[in-house]
Amino acid sequence: MSQKINNYNWYVTSRKVIDTNITNLWEIISSPSNLDLYHPFCLKNQVIQLSKEKSIDRIIYLNGKTFERKFFNWIPNIGYDLKINQISKPDSLVKWRIFPVEYKSEIEIKVYPYIFNQGSMILNIFPFTIFSKPLLTNYLESVTLGLKFYAETGNVVSKNQFG
Repeated sequence: MSQKINNYNWYVTSRKVIDTNITNLWEIISSPSNLDLYHPFCLKNQVIQLSKEKSIDRIIYLNGKTFERKFFNWIPNIGYDLKINQISKPDSLVKWRIFPVEYKSEIEIKVYPYIFNQGSMILNIFPFTIFSKPLLTNYLESVTLGLKFYAETGNVVSKNQFG
């Protein structure tokens, strides 16, 4: 939780071993509108611009909130980095990575949220630890469970299935 990157003090992460190979997992997470397949809180994942590390998409959540993702680091079969924000709010940084695990693969999603995570570490550690981290940990667990489910079964995740 303590790796200062781009003015963010801390991150929250979720990792899951998935019974599929790296190539298949990469195809899933790098395909257009991929969140529609496995994200339990996603109503719609709209592609705005499709161009690998210059890609932009929107996530419309079940609660009606809309977020935009701007990709900026695209490493085939390894992962990508992106900035995500609710329209007119500050950016959070997200890193998706795939690791080999014998004949399987492991996904890691690491989020550096903007809220309670920039500026004074002393002032922000308590609200980050009490509010941001638990909520984001539960959210990321649901997303990685959804990805694991889809990758291993081929079945699209139901809304709120892991929420």
